[in-house]
Amino acid sequence: MKNFTLPIRFGIVTSAVLIAYFLILSLLGKHTNVFFSLFNGVITGLGIYETIKYTKMKLGKGFSYGVGFTAGITTGFVATLLFTIFFALYSTELNSSFLTELSQVWAKDFNHFEAIVFFTVAIMGFATTLVLTLSFMQLFKSSNNLKK
Repeated sequence: MKNFTLPIRFGIVTSAVLIAYFLILSLLGKHTNVFFSLFNGVITGLGIYETIKYTKMKLGKGFSYGVGFTAGITTGFVATLLFTIFFALYSTELNSSFLTELSQVWAKDFNHFEAIVFFTVAIMGFATTLVLTLSFMQLFKSSNNLKK
């Protein structure tokens, strides 16, 4: 469990930033515009990058691709899971008209819009996590090229 402490902490912080960003958009009335959610990838990416960077600094020579990859995936999954839970609570308990507003803008014909939205939020977060972790690990992995 000690190996997961740093990624879980970074995941919690990343989810807090995602939640704060969403709430700021909500205050500005822009939370129904899906294009603003593209910035969620930047926030998640920064959290994953910092986790991998600090993991490499902490472990030094003991850092490996697998350790960095696990740290990045853990951070992104924790952040996504917490944000999805917040999103579900927000849209069903805190602002019950949110999904109605969102459906009027984006999906007038779906019968089970609520479930589709929650599933989409989670899948987008998990996919972003996987892609960004694989990308960042290219920066942090040690090279196997031998110099003569």
